[in-house]
Amino acid sequence: MRMGSSWRWQLSRAMRLALRWCRLCRPQRGGRAGGSRPWISGRTSELWSYSKVLLKSLYYNSLSNSDTLLDCVFEPVYWIVDNVTRWFGVVFVCLVILLTTSVLVIVYLFVLPTILSTYPVLWIVWHLCCGHWLLIMVVFHYYKATTTSPGHPPKQKVHIPSVSICKKCITPKPPRTHHCSICDICVLKMDHHCPWLNNCVGHFNHRYFFSFCLYMTLGCIYCSISSRNLFLEAYSAVESYYQTPPPEYTFRETTAHKCIIFLCVLTSSVAVALGGLTLWHAMLISRGETSVERHINRKETKRLREKGKVFRNPHHHGKMNNWKLLFGVEKKSHWFTRVLLPSSHLPSGDGITEKNQEPLVLNS
Repeated sequence: MRMGSSWRWQLSRAMRLALRWCRLCRPQRGGRAGGSRPWISGRTSELWSYSKVLLKSLYYNSLSNSDTLLDCVFEPVYWIVDNVTRWFGVVFVCLVILLTTSVLVIVYLFVLPTILSTYPVLWIVWHLCCGHWLLIMVVFHYYKATTTSPGHPPKQKVHIPSVSICKKCITPKPPRTHHCSICDICVLKMDHHCPWLNNCVGHFNHRYFFSFCLYMTLGCIYCSISSRNLFLEAYSAVESYYQTPPPEYTFRETTAHKCIIFLCVLTSSVAVALGGLTLWHAMLISRGETSVERHINRKETKRLREKGKVFRNPHHHGKMNNWKLLFGVEKKSHWFTRVLLPSSHLPSGDGITEKNQEPLVLNS
């Protein structure tokens, strides 16, 4: 039986079958001559049988099943969600740039002058070095994460190890490769599609993504702690606005109070939310998993446990080795030059081949 190639074909086919079903509902001429009750009973039985055939014909064949029917029905919803997410990705990137810029403006206008005028020399040097180091790391890794391609399997007819065929791209899928419905392409070692980057997180930009999350969290914590005294003063000043008579503050002072409160609330909220995300990805990296593989491996572990077997992740090389593979650390000096300083070095491997690709299954 022919299987619909798109949801439009399935919809038109269903409408044709429904129209035929409605035609069967019309009473035939002379139908009442033999008595209405036998005709109604026979007609009802015929309609019921045809309805079952109509329902089964939509998804029962050698190439499809009920899941394919649901995919066809929800295809318009998927299309809308994917396109809206792709469009909102640009908005999210602009929002990240706008909020980061606003934090920088507030720090340079209100926080940094206070530090320079009231702190000792050693604290001033520490704040200038630490703050600008975090700023450079955040900007560098965010730029690289958004502009670096996550990596895609080659479309040429070359001999590469593959575990399946992508039903959307109709190309071989190497291990750890998954299809992104938003980007509409297969991604090597896909972790997830990040709308805040408007890009997929994969083999070639996973390090940039995690480093951005880490340094952005540290930067938000740094801003929150550095401006805590200013926040308490600004909060007390704002509370005094409602006194009678209200204190006399200049426009610059009231603006500074509101900006400091905005700075602390924003950086504290981002530190908590992004910090949780960073810890989650740190746990996945320690286990040698991606976000997609996390769900797959949990199901596989449960399935094999019921059979008395133990699942071993083939991509888990030990916690420290997993971190070295992510950051591309090959010698001790790389912890400084490749982790604590901006670096554009490529990750280990090509994202297609890896040793011990097959999962390890041990009898318990």
